[in-house]
Amino acid sequence: MYAWDVDRTIVRFPDPAVEVVDRRFAGLIVGHEVVERLWTGGRWLEGPVWFGDGRYLLFSDIPNNRILRWDERTGRVEPYREPSGNANGNTRDLVGRLVTCEHLTRRVTRTNHDGTITVLMDSYDGKPLNAPNDVIVSRDAAVWFSDPGWGIVGNYEGDEADEQIGRYVWRIDPSTGAGEPVIEGMDRPNGLCFSPDESRLYVVDIGHIRVFDMDGTRPVNGRVFVDMSPGGSDGIRCDRDGNLWAAAGDGGAGFDGVHCYAPDGTLLGRIHLPETCSNLVFGGVKKNRLFMTASRSLYSVYVEALGAQWP
Repeated sequence: MYAWDVDRTIVRFPDPAVEVVDRRFAGLIVGHEVVERLWTGGRWLEGPVWFGDGRYLLFSDIPNNRILRWDERTGRVEPYREPSGNANGNTRDLVGRLVTCEHLTRRVTRTNHDGTITVLMDSYDGKPLNAPNDVIVSRDAAVWFSDPGWGIVGNYEGDEADEQIGRYVWRIDPSTGAGEPVIEGMDRPNGLCFSPDESRLYVVDIGHIRVFDMDGTRPVNGRVFVDMSPGGSDGIRCDRDGNLWAAAGDGGAGFDGVHCYAPDGTLLGRIHLPETCSNLVFGGVKKNRLFMTASRSLYSVYVEALGAQWP
């Protein structure tokens, strides 16, 4: 078992918070690395996105209605945008602009290089979106996002409201700017990511992660990739070898943290955290530093895997 002290200044190698389940995971971790708590003080942290050109990480503090900025060079955390529209998921497009899901405004936005904000989508057929949650950008510059409605179930992460459209996964066409639902019939579609070659799309739902084959721009043949019971997942990312790294929570000690799965769904290992993990992203100079937002804190650990996602 592993133990968490207040600041983890003394940790035995290998870090007991990093658990090898399958021997293949041993090749994905650094034996003399430890999990670090970089900052704490949020209410529900989400949406980490790495800006390698500036050596900083942006992440959302949804209930506090702000996006925060962690600087790799100084270790300081400062406000980046406040208010943020109860921002949740963040990513970057193919030219490095920030793309954000906002609960309060029920929209997906792009922050342009000059700081102005463009609304990419906020409604469909005259009806407002529910509360866009997570977002990714594919190689053809299309914006994909999930809209499970969590941001309108109460007033903690947005404004309570009724759903007027389904809980879909959406694709915004890069040529026309039009958004359309591409996955229907899921309970609460949440985190999403592509495999490195974009032949697969992974989407989190309640208690499990689903995988879809890509037929051009269409996800098809949806099926359960892994069952996450007794807990569930939230944000997900693939590394360059196609392994899926999934934020895990609601399972208690021994479950909460990050679970890493091989492309065939085999559990390879876990990174244990003392809080529910909401999301994760690969960053750092070599994209081999895993950043994890977990409840009220930001964590990181260096790994031997390299992130596959843009940027």
